[in-house]
Amino acid sequence: MGPPGSGKGTQAELVADYFGIPAISTGDIFRANVSEGTPLGLEAKQYLDAGDYVPDEITNNMVRDRLSQADTADGFLLDGYPRTTAQVAFLDSVLAEQGAALNHVVELIVAEDEIVSRLMKRAADEGRTDDSEDVIRNRMRLYKEQTAPLTALYAERGLLVRVDGIGPVDEVAVRVEKAIAPDAPR
Repeated sequence: MGPPGSGKGTQAELVADYFGIPAISTGDIFRANVSEGTPLGLEAKQYLDAGDYVPDEITNNMVRDRLSQADTADGFLLDGYPRTTAQVAFLDSVLAEQGAALNHVVELIVAEDEIVSRLMKRAADEGRTDDSEDVIRNRMRLYKEQTAPLTALYAERGLLVRVDGIGPVDEVAVRVEKAIAPDAPR
C-alpha cells in the first residue's frame, strides 16, 4: 500500500522476484487492457484518464480470476489492491474460499512533495496521460479519502508493516524484504 507514486509497482516486482511469487498489479492489468482496446479497457480508460478508481465490480472480478490461477498457490503479492474497505471485504471472502490468508500488508511511506515530483517526472519520461498535475492531485485526494483508512484496519489485524519508501530502489527493496521476513538472507 501507499499513495500513487510511492514505488509500489517497482517494489512489488523486486520483492515478488526475491520471494519467487507472482506480483499481481491491477494497474498493469488495466493499462494492458486499455492499450489492447478490450471492452474492459475501454470501460476502465474513462476512470483512469480522470484519475478515478475503476469501479470495484470490474476490479474485484479481475482479482478473483487472477488469484485462482495455479501460480498463486505458494503465495502472491498484490500491488494496488485492495483500495477500499469494500475491496478488503471481497478479498477476505475470496481468500477464505481458497483457504488462504494475507501474511503482511506493507505500506510505503513517502512525503507528498516527493510523490508529486516522481509522478511529474514519470509523466514526462513516459508520456503518460494519466499523470497530469491535476490528475495526480485528484489521485492523492482519493487515496487519502478511500485507501488510507485501510492502514488502520490492517494495523488492527496485526498485518501492517510501514516501510520508508525514500532512497535508492534497491535499498527500499531490502527494507521491504526485511520487514516481511526479518530472518531471510540478503
